[in-house]
Amino acid sequence: MADCAVSDPLTQAWPWSAHRTPASSILRCVEIPSVYAYLDYRVYLREWYEAKKAVNPRFSHRAFVRRTGRSSPSLLSDTISGRRNLTRELLEAFARALKLDEDEADYFAALVALDQAETDSERREAWRHVAATRRFGEAHALQGESYAFLTHWYYPVVRELTALEDFQEEPEWIARAVRPPITPEEAAQALASVVELGLVERVGDRLRPRELAVVTPPQVTGLAVHAYHQGMLALAREAIGRFRSTERHFSAMTVAVPEALLPELKRELDGMMRRFLEICDGSEADRERVIQVQLHFFPVSRGGEER
Repeated sequence: MADCAVSDPLTQAWPWSAHRTPASSILRCVEIPSVYAYLDYRVYLREWYEAKKAVNPRFSHRAFVRRTGRSSPSLLSDTISGRRNLTRELLEAFARALKLDEDEADYFAALVALDQAETDSERREAWRHVAATRRFGEAHALQGESYAFLTHWYYPVVRELTALEDFQEEPEWIARAVRPPITPEEAAQALASVVELGLVERVGDRLRPRELAVVTPPQVTGLAVHAYHQGMLALAREAIGRFRSTERHFSAMTVAVPEALLPELKRELDGMMRRFLEICDGSEADRERVIQVQLHFFPVSRGGEER
Protein backbone atom coordinates (compact mmCIF):
# COMPACT_ATOMS: atom_id res chain seq x y z
CA MET A 1 0.00 0.00 0.00
CA ALA A 2 1.32 3.44 -0.89
CA ASP A 3 0.55 6.83 0.61
CA CYS A 4 0.73 9.81 -1.71
CA ALA A 5 0.75 13.55 -1.11
CA VAL A 6 0.97 16.58 -3.35
CA SER A 7 3.87 18.80 -2.39
CA ASP A 8 3.83 22.38 -3.65
CA PRO A 9 7.22 24.03 -3.14
CA LEU A 10 5.76 27.51 -3.74
CA THR A 11 2.93 27.03 -1.27
CA GLN A 12 5.28 25.57 1.35
CA ALA A 13 7.53 28.62 0.97
CA TRP A 14 4.59 31.02 1.07
CA PRO A 15 1.82 29.47 3.19
CA TRP A 16 -0.59 32.31 2.39
CA SER A 17 -0.39 31.67 -1.36
CA ALA A 18 -3.59 30.31 -2.86
CA HIS A 19 -2.10 29.68 -6.29
CA ARG A 20 -1.32 26.04 -7.19
CA THR A 21 -0.46 24.91 -10.67
CA PRO A 22 0.47 21.47 -12.04
CA ALA A 23 3.92 22.81 -12.88
CA SER A 24 4.66 23.73 -9.28
CA SER A 25 3.26 20.56 -7.67
CA ILE A 26 5.15 17.35 -6.97
CA LEU A 27 3.39 14.05 -6.29
CA ARG A 28 5.28 11.97 -3.70
CA CYS A 29 4.29 8.35 -3.17
CA VAL A 30 5.90 6.15 -0.53
CA GLU A 31 5.20 2.48 0.04
CA ILE A 32 3.78 2.03 3.53
CA PRO A 33 5.24 -1.11 5.14
CA SER A 34 3.02 -4.16 5.51
CA VAL A 35 2.84 -5.53 9.04
CA TYR A 36 3.20 -9.03 7.58
CA ALA A 37 6.76 -8.25 6.53
CA TYR A 38 7.88 -7.99 10.15
CA LEU A 39 8.65 -10.24 13.10
CA ASP A 40 9.45 -7.34 15.45
CA TYR A 41 6.54 -4.99 16.05
CA ARG A 42 8.82 -2.21 17.28
CA VAL A 43 10.77 -2.24 14.02
CA TYR A 44 7.48 -2.19 12.15
CA LEU A 45 6.30 0.87 14.10
CA ARG A 46 9.56 2.71 13.45
CA GLU A 47 9.54 2.03 9.71
CA TRP A 48 5.81 2.73 9.40
CA TYR A 49 6.36 6.12 11.05
CA GLU A 50 9.37 6.88 8.82
CA ALA A 51 7.28 6.09 5.73
CA LYS A 52 4.42 8.32 6.88
CA LYS A 53 6.93 11.08 7.67
CA ALA A 54 8.40 10.77 4.16
CA VAL A 55 4.95 11.35 2.67
CA ASN A 56 4.06 14.18 5.02
CA PRO A 57 6.99 15.91 6.76
CA ARG A 58 4.53 17.47 9.20
CA PHE A 59 3.42 14.06 10.49
CA SER A 60 4.79 13.74 14.03
CA HIS A 61 4.82 11.44 17.04
CA ARG A 62 2.22 13.75 18.58
CA ALA A 63 0.01 13.32 15.52
CA PHE A 64 0.21 9.54 15.85
CA VAL A 65 -0.55 9.70 19.58
CA ARG A 66 -3.62 11.82 18.87
CA ARG A 67 -4.83 9.02 16.58
CA THR A 68 -4.62 6.62 19.54
CA GLY A 69 -6.72 8.90 21.73
CA ARG A 70 -3.91 9.18 24.29
CA SER A 71 -2.12 12.27 25.53
CA SER A 72 1.49 11.23 26.25
CA PRO A 73 3.62 12.77 23.46
CA SER A 74 6.38 10.16 24.00
CA LEU A 75 4.07 7.14 23.72
CA LEU A 76 5.22 6.12 20.23
CA SER A 77 8.92 6.81 20.75
CA ASP A 78 8.92 4.99 24.11
CA THR A 79 7.25 1.97 22.50
CA ILE A 80 9.65 1.90 19.54
CA SER A 81 12.69 2.16 21.84
CA GLY A 82 11.48 -0.62 24.14
CA ARG A 83 11.02 1.65 27.15
CA ARG A 84 7.32 0.85 27.10
CA ASN A 85 5.24 -2.24 26.33
CA LEU A 86 1.76 -2.30 24.88
CA THR A 87 -1.16 -3.24 27.08
CA ARG A 88 -4.30 -4.76 25.53
CA GLU A 89 -5.95 -1.34 25.47
CA LEU A 90 -2.93 0.35 23.93
CA LEU A 91 -2.58 -2.45 21.40
CA GLU A 92 -6.11 -1.84 20.16
CA ALA A 93 -5.50 1.91 20.08
CA PHE A 94 -2.31 1.43 18.04
CA ALA A 95 -4.11 -0.87 15.59
CA ARG A 96 -6.69 1.86 15.00
CA ALA A 97 -4.00 4.52 14.59
CA LEU A 98 -2.16 2.31 12.11
CA LYS A 99 -5.46 1.72 10.27
CA LEU A 100 -4.99 -2.06 10.31
CA ASP A 101 -7.82 -4.27 9.15
CA GLU A 102 -9.01 -7.14 11.35
CA ASP A 103 -6.49 -9.71 10.07
CA GLU A 104 -3.61 -7.23 10.21
CA ALA A 105 -4.55 -6.20 13.74
CA ASP A 106 -4.64 -9.86 14.76
CA TYR A 107 -1.14 -10.40 13.34
CA PHE A 108 0.12 -7.22 15.02
CA ALA A 109 -1.27 -8.48 18.35
CA ALA A 110 0.58 -11.78 17.85
CA LEU A 111 3.85 -9.89 17.27
CA VAL A 112 3.29 -7.94 20.47
CA ALA A 113 2.61 -11.17 22.37
CA LEU A 114 5.77 -12.72 20.92
CA ASP A 115 7.88 -9.76 22.01
CA GLN A 116 6.39 -9.46 25.49
CA ALA A 117 6.03 -13.15 26.37
CA GLU A 118 7.60 -13.97 29.73
CA THR A 119 7.74 -17.78 29.49
CA ASP A 120 8.69 -20.30 26.81
CA SER A 121 5.13 -21.63 26.70
CA GLU A 122 3.75 -18.11 26.08
CA ARG A 123 6.40 -17.51 23.42
CA ARG A 124 5.64 -20.84 21.70
CA GLU A 125 1.93 -20.04 21.61
CA ALA A 126 2.59 -16.58 20.19
CA TRP A 127 4.96 -17.97 17.57
CA ARG A 128 2.42 -20.60 16.50
CA HIS A 129 -0.10 -17.82 16.01
CA VAL A 130 2.37 -15.77 13.96
CA ALA A 131 3.58 -18.68 11.84
CA ALA A 132 0.05 -19.91 11.14
CA THR A 133 -0.86 -16.67 9.41
CA ARG A 134 -1.10 -17.20 5.67
CA ARG A 135 0.52 -13.88 4.84
CA PHE A 136 3.40 -14.68 7.20
CA GLY A 137 3.97 -17.85 5.19
CA GLU A 138 4.21 -15.79 2.02
CA ALA A 139 6.73 -13.33 3.49
CA HIS A 140 8.79 -15.57 5.78
CA ALA A 141 8.54 -19.10 4.39
CA LEU A 142 12.18 -20.02 5.05
CA GLN A 143 12.18 -18.54 8.54
CA GLY A 144 9.13 -20.60 9.41
CA GLU A 145 10.75 -23.73 8.00
CA SER A 146 13.98 -23.14 9.92
CA TYR A 147 12.03 -22.86 13.16
CA ALA A 148 10.19 -26.09 12.35
CA PHE A 149 13.53 -27.81 11.62
CA LEU A 150 14.78 -27.20 15.17
CA THR A 151 11.51 -27.77 16.99
CA HIS A 152 10.74 -31.18 15.45
CA TRP A 153 13.39 -33.69 16.55
CA TYR A 154 12.98 -35.89 13.46
CA TYR A 155 13.68 -33.13 10.89
CA PRO A 156 17.48 -33.24 11.47
CA VAL A 157 17.25 -37.05 11.47
CA VAL A 158 15.57 -37.08 8.06
CA ARG A 159 18.30 -34.81 6.70
CA GLU A 160 21.02 -37.20 7.93
CA LEU A 161 19.17 -40.19 6.53
CA THR A 162 19.89 -38.87 3.04
CA ALA A 163 23.57 -39.73 3.69
CA LEU A 164 22.79 -43.44 3.96
CA GLU A 165 23.64 -45.49 0.88
CA ASP A 166 20.26 -47.26 0.87
CA PHE A 167 18.23 -44.08 1.41
CA GLN A 168 14.90 -44.07 -0.40
CA GLU A 169 13.09 -40.84 -1.16
CA GLU A 170 9.74 -42.25 -0.05
CA PRO A 171 7.81 -41.17 3.07
CA GLU A 172 6.96 -44.77 3.98
CA TRP A 173 10.65 -45.83 3.92
CA ILE A 174 11.72 -42.74 5.88
CA ALA A 175 8.98 -43.24 8.48
CA ARG A 176 10.12 -46.84 9.11
CA ALA A 177 13.81 -45.89 9.24
CA VAL A 178 13.40 -43.28 12.00
CA ARG A 179 13.58 -44.45 15.61
CA PRO A 180 11.12 -44.08 17.25
CA PRO A 181 8.99 -44.41 14.09
CA ILE A 182 7.13 -41.40 12.71
CA THR A 183 4.17 -41.29 10.34
CA PRO A 184 4.57 -41.10 6.54
CA GLU A 185 2.89 -37.70 6.68
CA GLU A 186 5.48 -36.45 9.17
CA ALA A 187 8.25 -37.91 7.04
CA ALA A 188 6.95 -36.19 3.91
CA GLN A 189 6.68 -32.86 5.72
CA ALA A 190 10.21 -33.17 7.15
CA LEU A 191 11.68 -34.07 3.76
CA ALA A 192 9.92 -31.16 2.08
CA SER A 193 11.26 -28.83 4.78
CA VAL A 194 14.93 -29.87 4.46
CA VAL A 195 14.65 -29.54 0.67
CA GLU A 196 13.09 -26.08 1.00
CA LEU A 197 15.82 -24.99 3.41
CA GLY A 198 18.53 -26.21 1.04
CA LEU A 199 19.89 -28.64 3.63
CA VAL A 200 19.93 -31.41 1.03
CA GLU A 201 20.73 -31.29 -2.66
CA ARG A 202 20.12 -33.58 -5.59
CA VAL A 203 23.25 -35.36 -6.78
CA GLY A 204 22.47 -37.48 -9.80
CA ASP A 205 19.23 -39.30 -9.10
CA ARG A 206 19.23 -39.00 -5.31
CA LEU A 207 19.35 -36.51 -2.43
CA ARG A 208 22.51 -35.89 -0.41
CA PRO A 209 23.15 -33.73 2.70
CA ARG A 210 24.40 -30.24 2.00
CA GLU A 211 26.39 -28.13 4.44
CA LEU A 212 24.28 -25.09 5.25
CA ALA A 213 23.55 -23.29 8.49
CA VAL A 214 19.99 -23.23 9.78
CA VAL A 215 19.07 -19.65 10.66
CA THR A 216 16.03 -19.02 12.82
CA PRO A 217 14.25 -15.69 13.31
CA PRO A 218 16.03 -13.78 16.10
CA GLN A 219 12.74 -13.35 17.96
CA VAL A 220 12.52 -17.11 18.55
CA THR A 221 16.11 -18.32 18.27
CA GLY A 222 16.37 -19.11 21.98
CA LEU A 223 12.96 -20.75 21.95
CA ALA A 224 13.87 -22.94 18.97
CA VAL A 225 17.17 -24.03 20.54
CA HIS A 226 15.45 -24.83 23.82
CA ALA A 227 12.84 -26.92 22.02
CA TYR A 228 15.56 -28.76 20.09
CA HIS A 229 17.48 -29.75 23.22
CA GLN A 230 14.32 -30.64 25.13
CA GLY A 231 13.21 -32.93 22.31
CA MET A 232 16.57 -34.65 22.04
CA LEU A 233 16.90 -35.07 25.82
CA ALA A 234 13.47 -36.73 25.86
CA LEU A 235 14.72 -39.16 23.19
CA ALA A 236 17.86 -39.82 25.24
CA ARG A 237 15.80 -40.72 28.28
CA GLU A 238 13.71 -43.16 26.26
CA ALA A 239 16.81 -44.61 24.54
CA ILE A 240 18.05 -46.09 27.81
CA GLY A 241 15.31 -48.68 27.64
CA ARG A 242 14.76 -48.81 23.88
CA PHE A 243 18.25 -49.85 22.73
CA ARG A 244 20.76 -52.48 23.78
CA SER A 245 23.89 -51.24 25.54
CA THR A 246 25.91 -52.13 22.42
CA GLU A 247 23.88 -49.56 20.43
CA ARG A 248 24.12 -46.63 22.84
CA HIS A 249 26.56 -45.00 25.24
CA PHE A 250 25.81 -43.06 28.39
CA SER A 251 28.56 -41.63 30.56
CA ALA A 252 28.10 -39.17 33.41
CA MET A 253 29.78 -37.76 36.49
CA THR A 254 28.99 -35.42 39.34
CA VAL A 255 31.86 -33.13 40.31
CA ALA A 256 32.46 -29.93 42.32
CA VAL A 257 34.08 -27.12 40.33
CA PRO A 258 34.97 -23.43 40.74
CA GLU A 259 32.62 -21.08 38.88
CA ALA A 260 35.59 -19.59 36.99
CA LEU A 261 36.28 -22.98 35.37
CA LEU A 262 32.93 -23.19 33.56
CA PRO A 263 34.00 -21.28 30.40
CA GLU A 264 37.02 -23.57 29.98
CA LEU A 265 34.84 -26.66 30.42
CA LYS A 266 32.50 -25.35 27.71
CA ARG A 267 35.40 -24.83 25.33
CA GLU A 268 36.66 -28.34 26.07
CA LEU A 269 33.28 -29.90 25.26
CA ASP A 270 32.99 -27.80 22.08
CA GLY A 271 36.42 -29.04 21.01
CA MET A 272 35.41 -32.61 21.78
CA MET A 273 32.33 -32.21 19.58
CA ARG A 274 34.47 -30.89 16.71
CA ARG A 275 36.86 -33.83 17.04
CA PHE A 276 33.92 -36.23 17.08
CA LEU A 277 32.64 -34.71 13.82
CA GLU A 278 36.10 -34.96 12.26
CA ILE A 279 36.18 -38.68 13.05
CA CYS A 280 32.73 -39.20 11.51
CA ASP A 281 33.42 -37.09 8.44
CA GLY A 282 36.84 -38.66 7.95
CA SER A 283 35.52 -42.21 7.76
CA GLU A 284 35.48 -43.60 4.21
CA ALA A 285 33.03 -46.38 5.06
CA ASP A 286 29.41 -46.21 3.86
CA ARG A 287 26.98 -44.49 6.21
CA GLU A 288 24.58 -47.06 7.63
CA ARG A 289 22.89 -45.43 10.60
CA VAL A 290 22.04 -42.03 12.11
CA ILE A 291 22.95 -41.38 15.76
CA GLN A 292 22.41 -38.44 18.11
CA VAL A 293 25.42 -37.17 20.09
CA GLN A 294 24.95 -34.82 23.04
CA LEU A 295 27.47 -33.25 25.38
CA HIS A 296 26.23 -31.15 28.25
CA PHE A 297 26.69 -30.15 31.84
CA PHE A 298 24.37 -28.29 34.20
CA PRO A 299 24.26 -27.25 37.88
CA VAL A 300 22.86 -29.61 40.50
CA SER A 301 23.53 -27.21 43.42
CA ARG A 302 23.14 -23.52 44.13
CA GLY A 303 26.02 -21.17 43.35
CA GLY A 304 27.98 -19.44 46.10
CA GLU A 305 26.00 -16.19 45.86
CA GLU A 306 22.69 -18.08 46.00
CA ARG A 307 23.40 -19.99 49.20
